[in-house]
Amino acid sequence: MSTWKARIPAAVVDWAIAVGVAGALLITGLSGGHAATVPDLLGYALLAAGGLALIARRRAPLAVLAVTGLCGVGYQAAGFDVPAVAYLFAVYAAVRAGHRTVTVIGSVAMLAALPVAALASGLHDTGEAFAQARGALEIAWLVAAGAAGEALRQAEQRADEAERTREETARRRADEERLHIARELHDALTHQISIVKVQAEVAVHVGRKRGEEVPEALLAIQEAAREAARELRATLEALRDDDTAPPRGLDDVPQLVERARTFGVEATLTIDGRPQDVPAAVDRTVYRIVQESLTNIARHAGAGTASVRIDCRPDALAVRVDDDGRATPDDPPVPGVGLLGMRERVTALGGRLRAEPRHGGGFSVQAELPVEQAS
Repeated sequence: MSTWKARIPAAVVDWAIAVGVAGALLITGLSGGHAATVPDLLGYALLAAGGLALIARRRAPLAVLAVTGLCGVGYQAAGFDVPAVAYLFAVYAAVRAGHRTVTVIGSVAMLAALPVAALASGLHDTGEAFAQARGALEIAWLVAAGAAGEALRQAEQRADEAERTREETARRRADEERLHIARELHDALTHQISIVKVQAEVAVHVGRKRGEEVPEALLAIQEAAREAARELRATLEALRDDDTAPPRGLDDVPQLVERARTFGVEATLTIDGRPQDVPAAVDRTVYRIVQESLTNIARHAGAGTASVRIDCRPDALAVRVDDDGRATPDDPPVPGVGLLGMRERVTALGGRLRAEPRHGGGFSVQAELPVEQAS
């Protein structure tokens, strides 16, 4: 049943109810044998208006309550002994929206006005007028309509509260998992990286103090250890605080290219256009793509040159990293964890990633990240 309701728009349901109620009121009024006089035509108009007003019962429940009540009193005064069905729907909608006090006051006023309207219609017997008013709007109907609206309102509140509780529980578990991962990373990697960093710095210092030429490989190890320590610290901060973003982005890409040269790769950087209002997620992803690509080139590609090109467009940001390494279409490299991580980042932002050997030799990584979708 819930699936069936979910497939039908609320506006269609409101129109169907309004037209159905208006039709039922008009048919009941026509069955009374009224002539085509001005008061009777006014009564028919009030019958139709009272029913059709239910179209807006979700958007303006109090206004609909007032309109249906006035229409009910109006067609009673015009001599139409028709139950105030539209008003009952309005009571249900108003109570469901949380307007209980106003609904009670309006209903009391409605019950008081109906006998007066019956007397105004030409009835001279007060008892008969009260009987007609009671038939038009039974108190039991009012109570039932209000109770139904209140029951549904409370059920919706409980459902909303349950949903909020589930979201809070999921957030709490995610926070606990992030803290657990942060502790594991800190315990497993920080100490080892610190040892590598200190040992490399000591070796460089001792070599320079002795007047010896420090090997480029040792300097590269020193710089890589420093960068790894900075990256690990930023990652731990991001895991400990969901709102803290790693401070790496487009502005740091030139440092990546410069560091690649210390590994013996002649890297170049070309940026077309000016990046404006780039979302933080895209900014970080571009940095990670270039970082991972240059790291793979230095470690595995056996390349002498590499080029990084970033195109800043109004609706997207494109990144391309090429090298002249050993990869060929006939002998493609096996995708590693780094490439899978890049693909996951790009896909999560609604972008596209291509990573494959070039026909002339070497490897190419191309990513396109939509700016508008990610913002």
